[in-house]
Amino acid sequence: MHYVEKPTKTWSVICIAVYLVGIAYMGVGTLPKDLGIWLGMCALFLLPLLICLLVPLSKWIYHRIELDAQTLRVGRERIPLVAIDPRSVQAAAGEALPGAAQRYATSLNTVDAPLPGFRAADHGNPRLVGGAWGLPMGMDSVVIGTRQGERLTIATRDRAAFLAALSHATAAPHHQL
Repeated sequence: MHYVEKPTKTWSVICIAVYLVGIAYMGVGTLPKDLGIWLGMCALFLLPLLICLLVPLSKWIYHRIELDAQTLRVGRERIPLVAIDPRSVQAAAGEALPGAAQRYATSLNTVDAPLPGFRAADHGNPRLVGGAWGLPMGMDSVVIGTRQGERLTIATRDRAAFLAALSHATAAPHHQL
């Protein structure tokens, strides 16, 4: 069993396309006589582009999901499949799919920053897996449990496919205690 959740590239492509169209438009009227000014403006507008690309980069670092025969990897964390409670995965799979408004509300309230008062445990919420301080705006999430009783929140782009793969992986006979 192998499952990899690929990040979408739509936002990155849009941002880069707008940047390229903008610098090309500026270049039409200024090149070749004002090359220095044009290069300076390209560098200046590169800063907002990089800021816009930080969002998909952080999703790739902290919310990337990979599942193999023994391990669930979410962002920077690795969770052995034997540690995951299969009943919690089945319960999560049985839940109704949240609507857009519910996903936004959940993402706004899912904070796990390493500061006093902002840890998920301080409020009795499940720990956010992957290393991020919060759930990306509007992204879906799944709450599962471990055999030790810890509740975990995992951000996902495709809830049904992720839970189906995780359910299949945790239901394998060699993962039962």
